[in-house]
Amino acid sequence: MVSVVPINIGGFTFIATSVSLPKTTLLTVSNDKGYIMCGALDVALLNQHLADRQIIAGRALGVRTIDQLLEAPLESITKAAEQLGIEVGMKGKDALLKMID
Repeated sequence: MVSVVPINIGGFTFIATSVSLPKTTLLTVSNDKGYIMCGALDVALLNQHLADRQIIAGRALGVRTIDQLLEAPLESITKAAEQLGIEVGMKGKDALLKMID
């Protein structure tokens, strides 16, 4: 099953996406500038092989729901996210608010 719903964080609209797979669920919360995601995100790949794309993203581990993803500290971030002031250890929802134009 796939769920795509708008959510409000700090007065801004983001898109929460959940994809149910066997024995796991992929979770993302995004806007048109960047996203946070569950542990399935390969930050090293984004930083090394796709660096020219300047992808703004962060990863949280051990989350099973969108609410947990928003509250969890980010375990890793891309270089482009770091340039926006996003930091490892920052809550997902606080990182998303840094992605507002």
